[in-house]
Amino acid sequence: MKVLIMAGGYATRLWPITKDNPKALLPVGNRVILDYILEKAGELELDTYVSTNRFFEAHFRQYAERYGVGLIVEDTLHEDEKLGTIGALKNALDELGPDDYLVIAGDNLFSFSLRDFLNSYDGGTLIAVYDVGDLELAKRYGVVVLEGDRVISFQEKPAAPRSTLVSTGVYVFPRRVMERIDEYLSNGNRDSPGYFIQWLLERGEEIRAYRFSEYWYDIGSADSYLEALKTLLKESHVEEIQISPYAKIIPPVVIKRGAKILGRSMIGPYAYIGEECVIENSDISDSIIFRGTIIRNSTIWRSIIDEKCEIRNLELRKSLVGGHAKIQRGE
Repeated sequence: MKVLIMAGGYATRLWPITKDNPKALLPVGNRVILDYILEKAGELELDTYVSTNRFFEAHFRQYAERYGVGLIVEDTLHEDEKLGTIGALKNALDELGPDDYLVIAGDNLFSFSLRDFLNSYDGGTLIAVYDVGDLELAKRYGVVVLEGDRVISFQEKPAAPRSTLVSTGVYVFPRRVMERIDEYLSNGNRDSPGYFIQWLLERGEEIRAYRFSEYWYDIGSADSYLEALKTLLKESHVEEIQISPYAKIIPPVVIKRGAKILGRSMIGPYAYIGEECVIENSDISDSIIFRGTIIRNSTIWRSIIDEKCEIRNLELRKSLVGGHAKIQRGE
């Protein structure tokens, strides 16, 4: 069996912060999403590969070297050229050869052990499922109906979900199923694995489900990204920074090297402040601020601000600000 982490998308739902940064490398706490996945995969001692695109290849090289994993690069540079998840699976299969594959979406954060997951594998297709507890929310995902642990219905993004149990982006596809990808791609949706699962089920493939609880985050929106930060940031990580004696830090927070926390600023709880940021007389909580950003005389709550921005004299709530933006209100 091989492990394949899918990180070749262009993450347009999180633009502009993912326009030049791959979603799998967004920070969550003091690590990035891919760190969490590779740490879990490392426990399996299986050959592991990350699938990405030519545009983001350089971003992933250092992680491949650090963790000793392979890199599969699809030859695309733009959103309109992308192969889609199933197309990228075919690309990886052509390069790595036939085998059973544990496939993991590179934007997923999940609580369960991959070893426990594989203990449920019996040679047939296996998917990890999670109860989101809300029918409206379930409409965004592949909705599963079970009989015991056997999948009897799978609908990708249904208008009227039959359950709140959804597929989470962690799958095992046996060799015989991987060898059907060509057949599926002749007339199938290249992008979402859910349609492939649905197609398999309609053709008599037995699919079993591994149910888990605690937490699961599909980092596809600002809200899910910030909720993941709140769940996974358990303790503070404060590097070498300059901090005013009048500033206050409310844990947990991450404040990276070279940041300056000046004046009567209040940072936290659940704040990520990137390298070389300058925060002066400002309150920041439940937010992610990327490197090199300057924030003065402002209040930031449940917002994501990309690198090298300047924010002055503002109150930002539930905002997403692209890189190099300059926003201010008159003094």
